[in-house]
Amino acid sequence: MPAYIYTKMVEEASKTGVSLAQFTNRARSWLTQKYAQIGKETVRPVRFIEQVDRKKRRIRIGRLYMFLYDPKGKKELPYYDRFPLVFPVDFETDGFYGLNMHYLPPVLRAKLYDSLLELKTKSENENISAVELTRIRITYTLLKKAARFRFFKPCFKHYLYKQVRSPFIIVPEEEWNITMFLPSEQFKKATKEQVWKDSRSKV
Repeated sequence: MPAYIYTKMVEEASKTGVSLAQFTNRARSWLTQKYAQIGKETVRPVRFIEQVDRKKRRIRIGRLYMFLYDPKGKKELPYYDRFPLVFPVDFETDGFYGLNMHYLPPVLRAKLYDSLLELKTKSENENISAVELTRIRITYTLLKKAARFRFFKPCFKHYLYKQVRSPFIIVPEEEWNITMFLPSEQFKKATKEQVWKDSRSKV
């Protein structure tokens, strides 16, 4: 399903309060059927990561990953996501920068996601596995300059390798749409509604 359809669904949900609930239930049901390790209300990240077979020791720019994270200095942070859903954007010697889509409320997430999909491409590198072929050709410079990416700031995060607490789980391109709206966020020290309210104020 093209991403713009998801945008319309989520926009309608913001008005009615019904469609989004139905949509997230559909996402949860889809993943429940695919992986028996999913709970009734939220994804259980530890069990999920232990069971799936897409574990990676390294990440690549522009692919989509899930992983467990325990941030440095978490006592000083107002909140953080224990189970990020990230498109890596750039590397640092100690980690990487990426877009954790969980930090955006569904409407803004869908709009940013639509814009990112315009940069989708497939690699012809024979040394890359099939599940890693599709990527988003994104750079920090492009995020800053292009107006269509104006929602990126609240979800642009720096992740340290030493604080990653699991293998990286790659999400194949054919499952991006549904995973993007799965209620898998694991915010600590604040509710998702509080995080999303803060994110709206930043854009």
